[in-house]
Amino acid sequence: MNWVPILLDKEHKEIVIESLCYLVKEGRAKVFCFVLMDTHFHLIWQVMGDHKKEAVQRDFLKFTAQQILKNLRNIKSTLLNDLLVEAKDRKYQVWERNSLSVELHHAKVANQKIEYIHYNPVEAGICKLPEEYKYSSAKFYETGEKTFDWLTHYDE
Repeated sequence: MNWVPILLDKEHKEIVIESLCYLVKEGRAKVFCFVLMDTHFHLIWQVMGDHKKEAVQRDFLKFTAQQILKNLRNIKSTLLNDLLVEAKDRKYQVWERNSLSVELHHAKVANQKIEYIHYNPVEAGICKLPEEYKYSSAKFYETGEKTFDWLTHYDE
């Protein structure tokens, strides 16, 4: 699958943000860290209670994909052509089917992943400091400012 800049549109980033907020408010997940790039996103989360990780992830990805596709159709975006797939069960593919999932059993590994995630926009040349990037939890970790009230600090 090609890396399509599906999240270049701020409206699409907001769909992901609102969906993460919903998962937290419904008690389905805790979100510890994230960054939304133009072509992908990174997320450190924990599925809560009796919820199954596969089900929460499936619902999140399915809902956000449907909303993004709806918006792309409404604005008649040419990105739709880049998302076309020859699959029996769908016409478009927004998210990668088998996204990478890594268990974080140790604080050292978690802190390395958080730093990697937060430095994605810096490496991409979007900003000089991670906390300058709006669509990230970096500012929360650097300053304690909770722009996204649904975030939980990893150390909590």
